[in-house]
Amino acid sequence: MGNITAAITAVGAYVPEFRLTNKMLETMVDTNDEWITARTGIKERRILKDKDKGTSYLAIKAAENLIAKSGVDPKEIDLVIVGTATPDLPVASTSAFVAAKIGASNAFAFDMQAACSNFLYGMSTAARYIESGKYKKVLLIGADKMSSILDYTDRTTCIIFGDGAGAVLFEPNTEGLGLQDEYLRSDGSGREFLKIDAGGSILPASEETVKNKQHYVYQDGKSVFKFAVSNMADVAAKIMDRNDLTHDDVHWLVPHQANRRIIDATARRMDLEPSKVMMNIDKYGNTTSATLPLLLSDYEKQLNKGDNLVFAAFGGGFTWGSIYLKWAYNS
Repeated sequence: MGNITAAITAVGAYVPEFRLTNKMLETMVDTNDEWITARTGIKERRILKDKDKGTSYLAIKAAENLIAKSGVDPKEIDLVIVGTATPDLPVASTSAFVAAKIGASNAFAFDMQAACSNFLYGMSTAARYIESGKYKKVLLIGADKMSSILDYTDRTTCIIFGDGAGAVLFEPNTEGLGLQDEYLRSDGSGREFLKIDAGGSILPASEETVKNKQHYVYQDGKSVFKFAVSNMADVAAKIMDRNDLTHDDVHWLVPHQANRRIIDATARRMDLEPSKVMMNIDKYGNTTSATLPLLLSDYEKQLNKGDNLVFAAFGGGFTWGSIYLKWAYNS
Protein backbone atom coordinates (compact mmCIF):
# COMPACT_ATOMS: atom_id res chain seq x y z
CA MET A 1 0.00 0.00 0.00
CA GLY A 2 1.33 3.41 -0.96
CA ASN A 3 0.64 6.78 0.57
CA ILE A 4 -2.94 8.01 0.28
CA THR A 5 -3.52 10.65 -2.38
CA ALA A 6 -6.81 12.29 -3.33
CA ALA A 7 -8.03 11.35 -6.80
CA ILE A 8 -11.00 12.49 -8.83
CA THR A 9 -13.09 9.40 -9.56
CA ALA A 10 -16.27 10.89 -11.05
CA VAL A 11 -17.48 14.09 -12.72
CA GLY A 12 -20.90 15.67 -13.16
CA ALA A 13 -22.22 18.93 -14.61
CA TYR A 14 -25.30 21.02 -15.30
CA VAL A 15 -25.99 24.15 -17.31
CA PRO A 16 -29.41 25.78 -17.82
CA GLU A 17 -31.12 25.41 -21.17
CA PHE A 18 -31.50 29.11 -22.00
CA ARG A 19 -28.72 30.48 -24.19
CA LEU A 20 -28.00 34.21 -24.02
CA THR A 21 -26.13 34.90 -27.25
CA ASN A 22 -24.00 37.89 -28.19
CA LYS A 23 -26.64 38.84 -30.75
CA MET A 24 -29.24 39.00 -27.99
CA LEU A 25 -26.96 41.20 -25.89
CA GLU A 26 -26.69 43.61 -28.80
CA THR A 27 -30.38 44.43 -28.22
CA MET A 28 -29.86 44.94 -24.47
CA VAL A 29 -26.66 46.95 -24.15
CA ASP A 30 -24.24 48.97 -26.30
CA THR A 31 -22.03 46.15 -27.61
CA ASN A 32 -21.75 43.76 -30.54
CA ASP A 33 -20.88 40.17 -31.29
CA GLU A 34 -17.58 40.99 -33.01
CA TRP A 35 -16.31 43.06 -30.06
CA ILE A 36 -17.31 40.48 -27.43
CA THR A 37 -15.79 37.60 -29.38
CA ALA A 38 -12.52 39.43 -30.07
CA ARG A 39 -12.08 40.66 -26.48
CA THR A 40 -13.29 37.60 -24.54
CA GLY A 41 -13.82 34.59 -26.83
CA ILE A 42 -17.41 34.27 -25.60
CA LYS A 43 -20.25 33.57 -28.05
CA GLU A 44 -23.03 32.66 -25.62
CA ARG A 45 -23.69 31.94 -21.97
CA ARG A 46 -26.34 29.88 -20.14
CA ILE A 47 -28.85 31.65 -17.89
CA LEU A 48 -31.12 30.16 -15.22
CA LYS A 49 -34.34 32.01 -15.99
CA ASP A 50 -36.44 30.60 -13.13
CA LYS A 51 -36.59 33.38 -10.55
CA ASP A 52 -37.51 30.96 -7.76
CA LYS A 53 -34.40 28.79 -8.31
CA GLY A 54 -30.97 29.67 -6.99
CA THR A 55 -27.43 28.36 -6.98
CA SER A 56 -28.47 25.29 -4.98
CA TYR A 57 -30.65 24.15 -7.89
CA LEU A 58 -27.64 24.20 -10.22
CA ALA A 59 -25.46 22.42 -7.63
CA ILE A 60 -28.07 19.73 -6.98
CA LYS A 61 -28.48 19.03 -10.70
CA ALA A 62 -24.70 18.70 -11.17
CA ALA A 63 -24.45 16.39 -8.16
CA GLU A 64 -27.34 14.28 -9.40
CA ASN A 65 -25.62 13.99 -12.78
CA LEU A 66 -22.45 12.74 -11.08
CA ILE A 67 -24.39 10.27 -8.93
CA ALA A 68 -26.29 8.91 -11.93
CA LYS A 69 -23.10 8.45 -13.97
CA SER A 70 -20.96 6.95 -11.21
CA GLY A 71 -23.53 4.93 -9.27
CA VAL A 72 -22.17 6.22 -5.96
CA ASP A 73 -24.55 5.88 -3.02
CA PRO A 74 -25.17 9.41 -1.65
CA LYS A 75 -25.27 7.97 1.87
CA GLU A 76 -21.60 7.00 1.48
CA ILE A 77 -20.54 10.62 0.86
CA ASP A 78 -18.68 11.95 3.92
CA LEU A 79 -18.45 15.62 3.02
CA VAL A 80 -20.08 18.06 0.57
CA ILE A 81 -18.23 21.28 -0.27
CA VAL A 82 -19.94 23.92 -2.41
CA GLY A 83 -17.78 26.69 -3.80
CA THR A 84 -19.92 29.66 -4.77
CA ALA A 85 -19.92 33.44 -4.96
CA THR A 86 -23.72 33.47 -5.16
CA PRO A 87 -25.08 31.46 -2.20
CA ASP A 88 -28.82 30.98 -1.93
CA LEU A 89 -28.96 32.97 1.30
CA PRO A 90 -26.44 35.20 3.12
CA VAL A 91 -26.28 33.04 6.26
CA ALA A 92 -27.83 29.58 5.79
CA SER A 93 -25.38 27.13 4.22
CA THR A 94 -26.04 26.35 0.56
CA SER A 95 -23.97 23.17 0.82
CA ALA A 96 -26.01 21.80 3.73
CA PHE A 97 -29.19 22.26 1.73
CA VAL A 98 -27.62 20.61 -1.33
CA ALA A 99 -26.41 17.64 0.74
CA ALA A 100 -29.91 17.14 2.16
CA LYS A 101 -31.55 17.30 -1.25
CA ILE A 102 -29.23 14.74 -2.89
CA GLY A 103 -29.61 12.27 -0.04
CA ALA A 104 -26.11 12.70 1.44
CA SER A 105 -27.58 12.24 4.90
CA ASN A 106 -24.32 11.10 6.50
CA ALA A 107 -22.22 13.99 5.19
CA PHE A 108 -21.33 17.27 6.82
CA ALA A 109 -21.16 20.27 4.51
CA PHE A 110 -19.79 23.76 4.18
CA ASP A 111 -19.49 26.58 1.62
CA MET A 112 -16.32 28.16 0.25
CA GLN A 113 -15.94 31.73 -1.03
CA ALA A 114 -12.84 32.64 -3.00
CA ALA A 115 -14.61 34.01 -6.09
CA CYS A 116 -13.37 32.41 -9.31
CA SER A 117 -10.77 30.42 -7.37
CA ASN A 118 -13.49 28.61 -5.39
CA PHE A 119 -13.12 25.27 -7.12
CA LEU A 120 -9.33 25.37 -7.12
CA TYR A 121 -9.21 26.09 -3.38
CA GLY A 122 -11.92 23.47 -2.92
CA MET A 123 -9.74 20.84 -4.61
CA SER A 124 -7.00 21.54 -2.08
CA THR A 125 -9.45 21.36 0.81
CA ALA A 126 -11.09 18.14 -0.40
CA ALA A 127 -7.68 16.55 -0.84
CA ARG A 128 -6.67 17.28 2.75
CA TYR A 129 -9.75 15.48 4.10
CA ILE A 130 -9.05 12.44 1.91
CA GLU A 131 -5.33 12.39 2.74
CA SER A 132 -6.17 12.40 6.46
CA GLY A 133 -7.47 8.86 6.04
CA LYS A 134 -10.68 9.68 7.91
CA TYR A 135 -12.82 10.46 4.86
CA LYS A 136 -13.39 8.24 1.83
CA LYS A 137 -15.75 10.23 -0.39
CA VAL A 138 -15.73 14.02 -0.69
CA LEU A 139 -18.11 15.69 -3.14
CA LEU A 140 -16.83 19.05 -4.38
CA ILE A 141 -19.26 21.26 -6.30
CA GLY A 142 -18.62 24.59 -8.01
CA ALA A 143 -21.84 26.46 -8.76
CA ASP A 144 -22.91 30.02 -9.47
CA LYS A 145 -26.01 31.85 -10.63
CA MET A 146 -24.09 34.89 -11.78
CA SER A 147 -27.15 36.30 -13.57
CA SER A 148 -28.56 37.07 -10.10
CA ILE A 149 -25.85 39.69 -9.43
CA LEU A 150 -25.46 41.21 -12.90
CA ASP A 151 -26.63 44.59 -14.13
CA TYR A 152 -27.68 43.96 -17.72
CA THR A 153 -27.15 47.63 -18.55
CA ASP A 154 -23.44 47.33 -17.61
CA ARG A 155 -21.60 46.04 -20.65
CA THR A 156 -18.35 45.53 -18.73
CA THR A 157 -19.85 42.65 -16.73
CA CYS A 158 -23.05 41.34 -18.32
CA ILE A 159 -21.23 40.08 -21.43
CA ILE A 160 -18.81 37.97 -19.39
CA PHE A 161 -20.71 35.84 -16.91
CA GLY A 162 -23.08 32.89 -17.13
CA ASP A 163 -24.75 30.33 -14.86
CA GLY A 164 -23.74 26.72 -14.33
CA ALA A 165 -22.43 24.03 -12.00
CA GLY A 166 -19.97 21.17 -12.00
CA ALA A 167 -19.11 18.47 -9.47
CA VAL A 168 -16.31 15.98 -8.81
CA LEU A 169 -15.93 13.13 -6.36
CA PHE A 170 -12.61 12.76 -4.54
CA GLU A 171 -11.62 9.33 -3.21
CA PRO A 172 -8.42 7.81 -1.77
CA ASN A 173 -5.82 6.47 -4.20
CA THR A 174 -2.70 4.40 -3.48
CA GLU A 175 -1.31 4.31 -7.03
CA GLY A 176 0.22 7.76 -6.88
CA LEU A 177 -2.61 9.30 -8.89
CA GLY A 178 -4.71 12.33 -7.99
CA LEU A 179 -3.56 15.65 -6.54
CA GLN A 180 0.24 15.96 -6.65
CA ASP A 181 1.05 19.57 -5.81
CA GLU A 182 -0.51 22.99 -5.37
CA TYR A 183 0.53 26.62 -5.30
CA LEU A 184 -2.22 28.87 -3.96
CA ARG A 185 -2.00 32.63 -3.47
CA SER A 186 -4.05 35.67 -2.45
CA ASP A 187 -3.65 39.44 -2.22
CA GLY A 188 -6.32 41.43 -0.39
CA SER A 189 -5.18 44.71 -1.92
CA GLY A 190 -7.05 43.69 -5.07
CA ARG A 191 -10.56 43.61 -3.62
CA GLU A 192 -11.42 47.10 -4.88
CA PHE A 193 -11.14 45.93 -8.48
CA LEU A 194 -13.73 43.13 -8.44
CA LYS A 195 -16.49 43.27 -5.85
CA ILE A 196 -20.09 43.91 -4.83
CA ASP A 197 -20.25 47.03 -2.69
CA ALA A 198 -23.45 46.45 -0.71
CA GLY A 199 -25.11 43.62 1.17
CA GLY A 200 -22.23 42.85 3.53
CA SER A 201 -21.34 44.10 7.00
CA ILE A 202 -19.66 47.27 5.72
CA LEU A 203 -22.65 48.48 3.73
CA PRO A 204 -25.84 46.60 4.63
CA ALA A 205 -28.75 46.56 2.20
CA SER A 206 -30.93 49.67 2.19
CA GLU A 207 -33.29 51.49 -0.13
CA GLU A 208 -30.36 53.67 -1.18
CA THR A 209 -28.01 50.76 -2.01
CA VAL A 210 -30.67 49.16 -4.15
CA LYS A 211 -31.39 52.43 -5.94
CA ASN A 212 -27.66 52.91 -6.60
CA LYS A 213 -27.30 49.38 -8.03
CA GLN A 214 -24.68 48.54 -5.41
CA HIS A 215 -25.77 44.91 -5.15
CA TYR A 216 -24.47 44.13 -8.64
CA VAL A 217 -20.95 42.93 -9.35
CA TYR A 218 -18.44 45.65 -10.25
CA GLN A 219 -15.25 44.99 -12.18
CA ASP A 220 -12.36 47.23 -13.16
CA GLY A 221 -11.69 45.21 -16.28
CA LYS A 222 -8.25 46.55 -17.15
CA SER A 223 -6.82 46.06 -13.66
CA VAL A 224 -8.28 42.57 -13.28
CA PHE A 225 -7.03 41.56 -16.72
CA LYS A 226 -3.51 42.78 -15.97
CA PHE A 227 -3.31 40.91 -12.66
CA ALA A 228 -4.91 37.76 -14.07
CA VAL A 229 -2.66 37.51 -17.13
CA SER A 230 0.56 37.69 -15.14
CA ASN A 231 -0.48 35.72 -12.07
CA MET A 232 -2.27 32.79 -13.75
CA ALA A 233 0.68 32.31 -16.07
CA ASP A 234 3.20 32.64 -13.22
CA VAL A 235 1.64 30.00 -10.96
CA ALA A 236 1.12 27.54 -13.82
CA ALA A 237 4.77 27.89 -14.81
CA LYS A 238 5.85 27.57 -11.17
CA ILE A 239 3.94 24.32 -10.63
CA MET A 240 5.61 22.90 -13.74
CA ASP A 241 9.08 23.95 -12.62
CA ARG A 242 8.56 22.63 -9.11
CA ASN A 243 7.57 19.20 -10.43
CA ASP A 244 10.11 19.04 -13.26
CA LEU A 245 7.37 19.04 -15.89
CA THR A 246 8.08 20.08 -19.47
CA HIS A 247 5.42 20.99 -22.01
CA ASP A 248 5.69 17.41 -23.30
CA ASP A 249 4.79 16.05 -19.85
CA VAL A 250 1.61 18.12 -19.50
CA HIS A 251 -1.35 16.49 -21.21
CA TRP A 252 -3.89 19.21 -20.39
CA LEU A 253 -4.11 22.75 -19.10
CA VAL A 254 -7.41 23.21 -17.22
CA PRO A 255 -7.71 27.01 -17.01
CA HIS A 256 -10.38 29.19 -15.45
CA GLN A 257 -12.61 30.47 -18.27
CA ALA A 258 -12.56 34.22 -17.69
CA ASN A 259 -11.12 35.50 -20.94
CA ARG A 260 -9.69 33.79 -24.02
CA ARG A 261 -6.66 36.11 -24.02
CA ILE A 262 -5.78 35.21 -20.42
CA ILE A 263 -6.02 31.50 -21.25
CA ASP A 264 -3.84 31.92 -24.34
CA ALA A 265 -1.21 33.86 -22.35
CA THR A 266 -1.07 31.09 -19.73
CA ALA A 267 -0.68 28.41 -22.41
CA ARG A 268 2.11 30.37 -24.09
CA ARG A 269 3.97 30.71 -20.79
CA MET A 270 3.73 26.92 -20.40
CA ASP A 271 4.78 26.42 -24.04
CA LEU A 272 1.68 24.30 -24.66
CA GLU A 273 0.06 23.59 -28.01
CA PRO A 274 -3.56 24.79 -28.32
CA SER A 275 -4.68 21.16 -28.59
CA LYS A 276 -3.64 20.65 -24.96
CA VAL A 277 -5.73 23.54 -23.63
CA MET A 278 -9.26 22.84 -22.39
CA MET A 279 -11.62 25.55 -23.60
CA ASN A 280 -15.39 26.05 -23.48
CA ILE A 281 -15.62 29.78 -22.78
CA ASP A 282 -17.37 30.25 -26.12
CA LYS A 283 -20.32 28.15 -24.91
CA TYR A 284 -20.69 29.18 -21.27
CA GLY A 285 -18.79 32.39 -20.63
CA ASN A 286 -17.36 32.79 -17.13
CA THR A 287 -19.39 30.62 -14.75
CA THR A 288 -17.08 31.61 -11.85
CA SER A 289 -16.95 28.60 -9.48
CA ALA A 290 -18.15 26.17 -12.16
CA THR A 291 -15.59 26.74 -14.93
CA LEU A 292 -13.05 24.06 -13.94
CA PRO A 293 -15.49 21.18 -13.33
CA LEU A 294 -17.45 22.10 -16.47
CA LEU A 295 -14.20 21.74 -18.41
CA LEU A 296 -13.60 18.31 -16.86
CA SER A 297 -17.12 17.27 -17.80
CA ASP A 298 -16.78 18.46 -21.40
CA TYR A 299 -13.37 16.80 -21.85
CA GLU A 300 -13.90 13.73 -19.65
CA LYS A 301 -14.04 11.29 -22.57
CA GLN A 302 -10.65 12.51 -23.78
CA LEU A 303 -8.92 11.93 -20.44
CA ASN A 304 -6.80 8.86 -19.77
CA LYS A 305 -5.52 7.33 -16.57
CA GLY A 306 -2.18 8.89 -15.66
CA ASP A 307 -2.66 12.09 -17.68
CA ASN A 308 -0.96 15.12 -16.14
CA LEU A 309 -3.39 18.01 -15.66
CA VAL A 310 -2.41 21.53 -14.62
CA PHE A 311 -5.26 23.64 -13.22
CA ALA A 312 -5.00 27.43 -13.01
CA ALA A 313 -7.46 30.04 -11.82
CA PHE A 314 -7.70 33.69 -10.83
CA GLY A 315 -10.51 35.38 -8.91
CA GLY A 316 -11.65 38.45 -7.05
CA GLY A 317 -10.04 39.21 -3.75
CA PHE A 318 -7.52 38.67 -5.37
CA THR A 319 -7.21 34.89 -5.19
CA TRP A 320 -5.31 32.65 -7.58
CA GLY A 321 -3.27 29.50 -7.90
CA SER A 322 -2.38 26.31 -9.72
CA ILE A 323 -2.79 22.59 -9.00
CA TYR A 324 -1.02 19.61 -10.56
CA LEU A 325 -3.16 16.47 -10.69
CA LYS A 326 -2.78 13.03 -12.25
CA TRP A 327 -6.01 11.74 -13.74
CA ALA A 328 -7.14 8.48 -12.11
CA TYR A 329 -9.37 6.68 -14.61
CA ASN A 330 -10.12 5.97 -18.25
CA SER A 331 -13.51 7.28 -19.30
